[in-house]
Amino acid sequence: MSDQDDRHSERAERLLNTIEGPDDLSELSDEQLQGVAQEVRELIIDTIGEIGGHFGANLGTCELAVALHSLLDSPRDKILWDVGHQAYPHKVLTGRRDKLGSIRQYEGLAPFCSVFESEHDIMGAGHASTSIGYAVGLKEAMRKGIGEDGRVAAVIGDGALTGGVAYEALHQAGGLQTPIVIVLNDNGMSISPNVGALSRYFNRVRLNPRWYDARAKTEERLTHLPLGLGRRIERLGPEVKAAIKAYWAPGLFFEELDLAYVGVIDGHDVGAVRHALEDAFAAERPVVVHIHTVKGKGFEPAEEGGLEGMEKWHAAKPGSIVNGRAAEKPRPKTVPVSESDSPEEIEKLEKPPPKAPPQYTAVFAEALVAEARRDERVIGITAAMAGGTGLDKLQKALPGQYYDVGIAEQDAVLFASGLAIQGAKPVCAIYSTFLQRAFDQLVHDVCLQKLNVVFAMDRAGLVGDDGPTHHGAFDVSYFRPLPNVVVMAPRDEAQLVHMLRTALAHDDGPVAFRYPRGSAEGAPMPDAPMEIPIGKGELLLPGPGAPGREAEEAPFAKVALLGYGYGVQIALRAAEILRERGLEPTVADARFAKPLDGELVEELAANHELLVTIEENVLPGGFGSGVLEHLEDAWADRSDERARVMRVGLPDRYVTHGKPALIREEVGFSGEAVAERVLASLGDRVLS
Repeated sequence: MSDQDDRHSERAERLLNTIEGPDDLSELSDEQLQGVAQEVRELIIDTIGEIGGHFGANLGTCELAVALHSLLDSPRDKILWDVGHQAYPHKVLTGRRDKLGSIRQYEGLAPFCSVFESEHDIMGAGHASTSIGYAVGLKEAMRKGIGEDGRVAAVIGDGALTGGVAYEALHQAGGLQTPIVIVLNDNGMSISPNVGALSRYFNRVRLNPRWYDARAKTEERLTHLPLGLGRRIERLGPEVKAAIKAYWAPGLFFEELDLAYVGVIDGHDVGAVRHALEDAFAAERPVVVHIHTVKGKGFEPAEEGGLEGMEKWHAAKPGSIVNGRAAEKPRPKTVPVSESDSPEEIEKLEKPPPKAPPQYTAVFAEALVAEARRDERVIGITAAMAGGTGLDKLQKALPGQYYDVGIAEQDAVLFASGLAIQGAKPVCAIYSTFLQRAFDQLVHDVCLQKLNVVFAMDRAGLVGDDGPTHHGAFDVSYFRPLPNVVVMAPRDEAQLVHMLRTALAHDDGPVAFRYPRGSAEGAPMPDAPMEIPIGKGELLLPGPGAPGREAEEAPFAKVALLGYGYGVQIALRAAEILRERGLEPTVADARFAKPLDGELVEELAANHELLVTIEENVLPGGFGSGVLEHLEDAWADRSDERARVMRVGLPDRYVTHGKPALIREEVGFSGEAVAERVLASLGDRVLS
């Protein structure tokens, strides 16, 4: 019998198989619960290692999820999992065990908690630092008699406490004395290693034996004070002793906010976590239960690999784990090729397959390092996503021109504003979806003051498996109304390099550009970056009626496809299909959503029957809306006809998770779908 067969046989006998919901945990002993937690961990290693998904953080919360669900009556009692990439054990224990293999797959389990998926998912959030605020609101409503009363627990990672909104909620909870339990899951990591003063504080608490043991020793010493003080303190009870200890023991930070503090607890000991939680809920006041866990617990490459190993295994790629171990890297594939100029063909050569296009993120990172070498005023800023944005390359190459502010996008933009005022050239490399969190700073601190801040928005458009919380679907719409900002998007990796140079050279206010997740288009890379004229598009394929082409009688309708960013690739594919049907469409790259190339747009509208705008952004307020607004204004005093406008983009709804090709097909964002819409719009006027 193979190792895999043995594992399947063992799994059939597992206690976990009897757990259909949280209620099934309530009668189990601590020892049995510890076993369930380990079985959950093994299930995650086996399943996520095969299909891919968030990995390390989930291995660290197995005991915590078991402890919480064994004590609480979910969903009457509320468990709020901050971000949700640590909530796979929670999903397993709440009736979704057999569906775990579908997580992040199209029409499968959601990658994060989802209120539409289970009554046990109280909040759905893919952005960090929000659980405490939710918890305060829930419990305050209960205290007012609204809805069913119950206990409330918010689980938040120490990395998420670098987000300012978490501090705002802690401040409110302490001020209102809202009786919630905040579980601080302290593993020293978010996705990348945590940064900042709070991280150093937790390290001292967690690692220094004098701090770790201070509470127990302090209590004993207090009761032995001379002159009868010890006896008096003993009579005053545990609350007073705890308050006195807080002044020079771990937890002072929280105690000063009127939050009781318990910790540090071994987060992988179910009994210890349960005992701490029971005491915390019995206190009937806001309590922080500080537990220490290991990100990647039970999986040696993550657990024993230090911070580098934990960061690497934050998520697992499909097929990256076999029989509970990291899969061996496959040897590079080779393709046998005959020596073409050898008559006898006796010599066989091997050469590697054609090189795949680079990732957009890698292209940006290398271009930023080059720009930073060229100009020491260029400074890269990330919000806890050094690896995801590629800024880890800048950190290694030029650490003095790199900053990580933690999960604090608002602070990232404010920090960049200060740099810009002093004459630096800050580049905020932040995912499109995460930059939403700093919208007020974009409006009030950057655009209003016309500061030279560059926003490089990775993961623009549909990002795939992480779903609606991570799709970059709104940045064109939230940037386009803002005065003083230049908004642009590259159609390929070469244009991305040019746009970074253009943004840094611009000295008249902020610049924002977006680019997709994943592989680029394979365009030839330039020998050197060039500045692009601000507000000028580019004609790629001139059809009848295109600027610079003489007007001519044609037996086919005149169609112009105007793409923005990745929409240009969709336009080029649609043009191929339309040419097969006898049409000769014009294709243009707008390059800028603001300022729009009004001259190009007006010429396309004046000389074509149908103008199609294509963007991977929601249609409301997007690039296509900008084209329509411009044409309405331009034609307000004109009597000549202009093209009808068809807008292609993302729908006015949240798009599900799944492989990008599947979800683009679902929303009709493909060359084939665009061509079908064009043909349907033209109807009988299409040459058959």
